[in-house]
Amino acid sequence: MKTKVLMVCLGNICRSPLAEGILKSKVDSNSIFVDSSGTAGYHVGHQPDKRSIAVAQKHGIDISSQKCRQFSKNDFIEFDWIYAMDKNNFTNILNLASSEKDEKKVRLLLDEVDLGFNEVPDPYYGGADGFEEVYHMINRACEAIAKKLN
Repeated sequence: MKTKVLMVCLGNICRSPLAEGILKSKVDSNSIFVDSSGTAGYHVGHQPDKRSIAVAQKHGIDISSQKCRQFSKNDFIEFDWIYAMDKNNFTNILNLASSEKDEKKVRLLLDEVDLGFNEVPDPYYGGADGFEEVYHMINRACEAIAKKLN
């Protein structure tokens, strides 16, 4: 049975699509399934932000075929690990949990590494540099996760 990992941010267009693409590039797809979603439904059905697509492409990862979707209670059933990009989304996910088992699946992504902070900032309202910085934060966390899973 495959281990299933879900990456979650607010709109599922910036951080979580990057996290999905980065982790997919580091794990065996035959044994690990990775997806992403957003706690809000603002962009359901859309591609990730062009800046996320560009920074991923710069690092050899194609996320252009991803489609945004909203997090649902069913994700607690479908996924083994749920990684939130920040505390607000972490709280929003936990508010949908039905049990302690659900709650134990949820973690902050950057808790997997020691960067001195544990939230991936939202680069949406900034420039391309913010997307590059976020890429590197997420990449470090995904390296740690991949080591655990592989």
